[in-house]
Amino acid sequence: MEVTRRNFKESLNAVYSALEEADFLAIDGEFSGISDGPNVSALTNGLDTPEERYSKLKKHSMDFLLFQFGICTFKYDQTKSKYITKPFNFYVFPKPFNRTSPDLKFICQSSSIDFLASQGFDFNKVFCQGIPYLNQEEEVQLREQSEERRHQHANGVGTPSFISPSSKGPAHVPEEHKDFINRVIGKVDALLTNSEKSLDLDPCTGFPKGIHVETVETEKKERYIQVIKVDDEERKRREQQKREREQEELNDAVGFSRVIHAISKSGKLVVGHNMLLDVMHTIHQFYCPLPEDLQDFKEVTMCVFPRLLDTKLMASTLPFKELITNTSLAELEKQVKESPFKSPQVETAEGFHSYDTAQQQLHEAGYDAYITGLCFVSMANYLGNAHDRADPTFKTLFLMRIIDIPYLNVTGPDLQPKRDHVLFVTFPKEWKTSDLYQLFSAFGNIQVSWLDDTSAFVSLSQTDQVQIAMNTSRYAESYRIQTYAEYVKGKHQNKEKLGQTPKSWGEDGWRKPHYASATSAATFGYPRYTRAAGLRKRSISPVQGEQGSADAPVTDGWSNYSYPDSAGSKKMKTDGVYSACSHTADGFRDSMCSG
Repeated sequence: MEVTRRNFKESLNAVYSALEEADFLAIDGEFSGISDGPNVSALTNGLDTPEERYSKLKKHSMDFLLFQFGICTFKYDQTKSKYITKPFNFYVFPKPFNRTSPDLKFICQSSSIDFLASQGFDFNKVFCQGIPYLNQEEEVQLREQSEERRHQHANGVGTPSFISPSSKGPAHVPEEHKDFINRVIGKVDALLTNSEKSLDLDPCTGFPKGIHVETVETEKKERYIQVIKVDDEERKRREQQKREREQEELNDAVGFSRVIHAISKSGKLVVGHNMLLDVMHTIHQFYCPLPEDLQDFKEVTMCVFPRLLDTKLMASTLPFKELITNTSLAELEKQVKESPFKSPQVETAEGFHSYDTAQQQLHEAGYDAYITGLCFVSMANYLGNAHDRADPTFKTLFLMRIIDIPYLNVTGPDLQPKRDHVLFVTFPKEWKTSDLYQLFSAFGNIQVSWLDDTSAFVSLSQTDQVQIAMNTSRYAESYRIQTYAEYVKGKHQNKEKLGQTPKSWGEDGWRKPHYASATSAATFGYPRYTRAAGLRKRSISPVQGEQGSADAPVTDGWSNYSYPDSAGSKKMKTDGVYSACSHTADGFRDSMCSG
């Protein structure tokens, strides 16, 4: 079902009904760009920590717009032994609904727009018919402004729309009002000389009795003042109608955020493919600005999406990593149709658009959500009936191109590999990758991961070579080498100098989340949340034994996790960085890999 501003209100009940009855739902988003500065290699460095990756995506990706959002719900029909699907394709655009509402500024990336245009994306539907939205803070602010205007009008003060912003000279005062104004001036003069602290003036209005005044706006955005003769009863009726109309306009302005709130409130399993950017954009646009701290982001994520599953991570996990050679969405959908997998039996609900996977409508968010759900069912059925599994939720999000940290753990500490074989090297700006290869030529095969123009990580093939490299560079003048541990320690010391205390893991384990649960809604579209002032934050990456080492098995909801290796992937070299990276056709997110 295609949903725009024109049919959004009439489609809401169908959306709510589909979410309520669904066993799970899949989501996907399309964006106006990916990175506002760094190239793909710099944005997804193979030795990023989860904190660094989150920080880079927050800084360089959140000024783009998520302008198409796909949802596909899946409900297993026992009588038919098949899944009934309900796909939705929403066009989203932050249209201001009045002069006081947010006027959002966003950016576009030419390569992304060109790519979507080549796929037949309809930009006119985004800009002309896109569904508006407000995040929690914007909604609360506008509702408070509306209530303040109503309160002022009820007390005869008038509203800001009736107040002239400037005056070029003395105002003309009618004779019948001069006595009243002179009495007010006398009271104010007396206040300045007596011991009283305040003065309450008699209620008054700028308009005579029997008159109702309101501002009217035409379809062409032209505004004019309408003056109507009314009696008291008619005036009250019109004021009540105006309040109801304002509330309806506010509800319309909340717009698509109501859908995200319904997803959150449902508590249903939300499935996505390589979905970190989808989750970040969804929270940033429709819930609240992304927090600076990764741990805070995790808590907000669990508030908005209590149950998450990433099919790209699932496909990269045992037993699937031994069966699937390419984890891009398009290729994954093809492979899970073949043995040893079986295509799930599905049927599109009456009144909904039926997708044909043979025609491949990739990069339409609704279609991508649909095939993401199909991939999940196929893989889940390989392990047993998907609809019989109690809670197949990873609650982990795939991290693109990080060599030894394959996922972000939303509900707990992230992996913390030692990286004893990694060196941090600083050097003159003129150096190139070939200079680094020459510098470390005596150490055999190396991997170079650029950080910026004057620094890079160099991974040696053997850990015992690190001390030799450190000894040989002791008296070097043009470059400097540090171990990875020294590099991390230096970063922590810099944070301390800036007043940012490094995280330490509390002995009492997980503390109570700082963000309220998704069911405690205090506004129309969102739950309210508060941050406890001064509360010590939890550690993001505590060291617990050998956790995070390359040979340590990691337990997930499906099986023991093994790190993805190069099996079924092609070694890609970008600016001297070698990493296991699949060829993909998976929209912007997987293009980050092939870039």
